[in-house]
Amino acid sequence: PCTYIGHPLADRVAAWRAVDPAPLAHRLSLDPAKPVLLVLPGSRTSEVTRLMQPFGATVAMLVASGITPQVLIPAVPHVRNLIEQQLARWPLPAHVVSGEADKLMAFRLARAALAASGTVTLELAAAGTPMVVAYRVDGLARHLRFLVKTPSIVLANLVLGENAFPEFIQEHCVAEHMAPALAAILADGDARDRQLSALARIPDRLAVPHGSPSSRAADVVLALATRSR
Repeated sequence: PCTYIGHPLADRVAAWRAVDPAPLAHRLSLDPAKPVLLVLPGSRTSEVTRLMQPFGATVAMLVASGITPQVLIPAVPHVRNLIEQQLARWPLPAHVVSGEADKLMAFRLARAALAASGTVTLELAAAGTPMVVAYRVDGLARHLRFLVKTPSIVLANLVLGENAFPEFIQEHCVAEHMAPALAAILADGDARDRQLSALARIPDRLAVPHGSPSSRAADVVLALATRSR
């Protein structure tokens, strides 16, 4: 037996969407006339190693098409050096930021995000940031893909029950696919409007009718503890 208590992020949605990103924009001297693109290549060394090259190629393709975003990359400390090394091959400079406060401000500054599949996609959804999602795995995991039965590997899509946020996995994780998808949500239009509509439904899907996930979890634990006496 199990009890659905909601998602812990439900307690943070309102606060995250109210974050004022102005301090980070000022500190980085961002140009308000240029869109901010958030790039999130993951928190594991293997993810950063596999994704920084195609993510960089995607940015290069955007630049070649006339879109010159200001790139922000939130990085956890243990992969920051690796990310900065890979950035030397990118077509334009990027701002690498660290810490939870800067990450949340970056989420709110971003016109769109290019993200590795993982918990961060649900964090982006909670913050209200449109996104394109991608992932690459190693050779062994690639051959086991037939075991995956879910319609999406994007948590935000699973929460919604629809593939609102495009995902490009393995051989599809290439600039030729990702750049047009990003361009579509960086600009005003149907693709961006559909994502914004989906993002507006996320808070209700994360929440439960009564109480917070934390309080419901506590109630379940207390009820079990009382019953076991």
